[in-house]
Amino acid sequence: MTEPGRSTWLQRLARNRSVVAGLALLLAVVLAAAFAGVVATHDPARLDPPKRLLPPSVEHYLGTDEFGRDVWSLVVHGSRVSLLVGLTTMLLTSLGGVVIGLAAGYGRRLDLVLMRVMDGLMAFPAILLAIALMAARGPGVGNVIFALSVVYTPRTAMLIRSTVLGIRDLDYVHAARALGRRDLAIAARHILPNCVGPLLVQGSFIFAYAILAEAILGFLGVGVPPYVPSWGNVIAGGKNVIREAFWVSLFPGLALTLSGLGLNLLGDGLRDTLDPRLRVP
Repeated sequence: MTEPGRSTWLQRLARNRSVVAGLALLLAVVLAAAFAGVVATHDPARLDPPKRLLPPSVEHYLGTDEFGRDVWSLVVHGSRVSLLVGLTTMLLTSLGGVVIGLAAGYGRRLDLVLMRVMDGLMAFPAILLAIALMAARGPGVGNVIFALSVVYTPRTAMLIRSTVLGIRDLDYVHAARALGRRDLAIAARHILPNCVGPLLVQGSFIFAYAILAEAILGFLGVGVPPYVPSWGNVIAGGKNVIREAFWVSLFPGLALTLSGLGLNLLGDGLRDTLDPRLRVP
């Protein structure tokens, strides 16, 4: 009984154009990051002042920046930082959101305290809170991940809580409680599986938000250190020479846009596939 249902679910995903397009774009970025040492044509950290601000050519596919570094190599290696920050932030926010959301949604006594804390964090604009945390902790990949995890965990927690609130009073949950099942077992076996679908959709959007936020922090100079290749750092460096060499900021910006587009298409496709209310027969 399980295999036909699973194959049907996979077939619906394969037929969804948003899922296919999103996965294709995301796969291209992942492959570029995984094989950056092979795909890159130059050392991204190598400075070559005589070749500064060269336009795209056969030798430098996307031109060079103000220090003579190859923009193509910077973009390829920068994808590693973006994917690392996005993936780790997604995992941490999903884990924290599930724990807090389950505790608040199923434990009535904890709901008031936990949700007021989440409301307090969400009262701040996301990027401003991230900048404040980075200013307190200093630049670094780990600190970027920490700041973005703090910023986006409340959103996941709110989603899981709302899902739990719609499930905890259903008949099969009351039946499990009447049979003597403990609250932790009921939450893990009967409630948590119903949160997987919304969590996957939310996770794909958090991934995209984190990649964009990391680039914003890098652009503002409070993200990863300037010597670390990242899309935000390259765009920030190109803003000073935007009139003479627009390609320095253009191509990492396009990479950022395509990555965000792929993740948003994937999230939309997952939502359409996993939500029975949006499913088209």
